[in-house]
This record gives sequence, C-alpha cells and structure tokens, in this order.
Amino acid sequence: MASLPIDTAKFTGIICAVPPAPRVANRETGQLRVDRETGKTVFQVGLCLMAGASADVVNVSVAGEPAGVQLGMPVAVRDLVAMPWENDGRHGIAFRAAEIRPLNAPASAGKGVGQ
Repeated sequence: MASLPIDTAKFTGIICAVPPAPRVANRETGQLRVDRETGKTVFQVGLCLMAGASADVVNVSVAGEPAGVQLGMPVAVRDLVAMPWENDGRHGIAFRAAEIRPLNAPASAGKGVGQ
C-alpha cells in the first residue's frame, strides 16, 4: 500500500478533537490492535487539521498511547502519512503518525516534529 507523506508544517494549527483511545481489532473478543513492528497497542486520535479558513477532523492511528494528549490541546505530529485503501467495494484514506504529543512537550528522539 502506498503511503503519502503530509507536511504538517503547512497547517496553521493541529488540535486534539477526540482524545486517544485504543483501537479494537476484534469487536467480539475485545482484542486490541497491536503494531506489527513495535508490539505496542495502536491508539486512534481525532485531530483537527487547520489551514487558513478551513479545518478537517481526521482519525490518526499511532503506536503507543500519546502521553499527555487531551481534548482541545494543540499537538505536534511527527511523520504523518495518508494511506488510500479499498476493500470489498469500500474505500477511504487511513492516516497514521509516528508520534503525537502536546505541542509544548519535548520531542522524542528521532526526526523533528513539524507543526
């Protein structure tokens, strides 16, 4: 699946619109989704991406719980990508990030966080 990088520096603001929640892999058993590479639980965060006079809310998946991220809080996002998908005639775009953190929190080791 192709992933398309998103330059978060182009947004005038990114705010947590829906607090982090673990993603469920199996609704019948309640089993949580786990990242294949890290083994961490995958969380979903609703982010309001603002650019000029427009804003969109997208659900973004991230491996591990985004520490300190709360409703209404400005956040920084590292390595945001969009991944188009299609399954049984349905289609959409999934969003994933390497990290989501409060805007004023120090960045983790690795690439810088753009906002």
